[in-house]
Amino acid sequence: MSPMLSSTKSAAALRTAARVSAESLLVLLMAAVTLWLVGRMWSIVWPLIAALFLTTLTWPPVRFLRRHGWPPALAAATVTVFFLLSVAGIVALIAVPMASQSGELADGVVDGIGWLREWAAGPPLNINDTQITGALDTAVARLQDSIGSMVTALATGLGTVFNGVVTAFLALFLMFFFLKDGPRFLPWLTRQLPGRLATDIPVVAERGWDTLGAFVRSQAFVGLIDGALIGLGLWILDVPLVLPLAVLTFVSAFVPIIGALFAGLVAVLIALVSNGPTDALIVLAIIVVVQQLEGNVFQPMIQSRGLGLHAAVILLAVTLGGSTAGIVGSLLAVPVAALIAVVWNYVRGQLEDPRRETDPDEPSADEPSADEPPAGAPLGAAAAV
Repeated sequence: MSPMLSSTKSAAALRTAARVSAESLLVLLMAAVTLWLVGRMWSIVWPLIAALFLTTLTWPPVRFLRRHGWPPALAAATVTVFFLLSVAGIVALIAVPMASQSGELADGVVDGIGWLREWAAGPPLNINDTQITGALDTAVARLQDSIGSMVTALATGLGTVFNGVVTAFLALFLMFFFLKDGPRFLPWLTRQLPGRLATDIPVVAERGWDTLGAFVRSQAFVGLIDGALIGLGLWILDVPLVLPLAVLTFVSAFVPIIGALFAGLVAVLIALVSNGPTDALIVLAIIVVVQQLEGNVFQPMIQSRGLGLHAAVILLAVTLGGSTAGIVGSLLAVPVAALIAVVWNYVRGQLEDPRRETDPDEPSADEPSADEPPAGAPLGAAAAV
């Protein structure tokens, strides 16, 4: 005869399961409300996030200048101006060579179109000029019919560009103030919070700041590897505009998925119109190989070391972020996952049981020594002892 279940233990297990379920639902509800509020305030949150990214990139030179006696405002202003000049230099490095060779590229585009027409006219497609002309007329007619939707799309695009410009200017202003007054933030935050929060939240914020800086530096390093490898391949194939394309690849590495696709498309098109279809296919193969190495080898390995996350966690985070929030989700997925890991590690450290098995002759772990603060005391208490 099989043993009977204990009604007392079964009821206790059900009560525990119900309590855990209710608490989990409350946590999920709070997370949903928080995300809803962030979405409602996105016009402010997004420039703030962009400013934090830029600040982590420009803080090291500001810190160097301040340690050598520069006033905070002067150091922040100098680095901000230098950053703007660097961005302008990168744009010039990409735009000026392209503008100087625009005539050759235009001729290459015409030749490429002619080659495509000749290729389409032969086997296996056997498309003659009459069919091509008919297809072009059909395309023009469709464009004329959809002129209204094109105007709407253009207006939407102009609005997006305007919002992007406003976001960029706001992010730059916030970056300047973060560089100038950033070190005052944690002491100010400590004075505003009561009790244990005055210690816990500043510690988590400082660790989160270090993690965000590690993410930006690792992303820049990955972009540098991409630009160097793709630039080397373009140089070997004697594709024009090697340096602008390498710089474009480096800059686009900060925008996941779309940035890599855009830079790769530009490189393949330039190779096609200048060197022909064979070199264009080789460039496409080089870009695909480099991007696969970046996504599956370089980025997970470098970011897992800098952020303390496993490579599989980074891949899953990017996938989840891209599927839920598109490009922005892909961009923010890794730093958000790293910040969640920072908070979890800190909370877990605070919840660890300080008791351990000791020798009977040794003092108990529950009895603090004269040099150690009591178990469960806030961080920073040891410094006050």
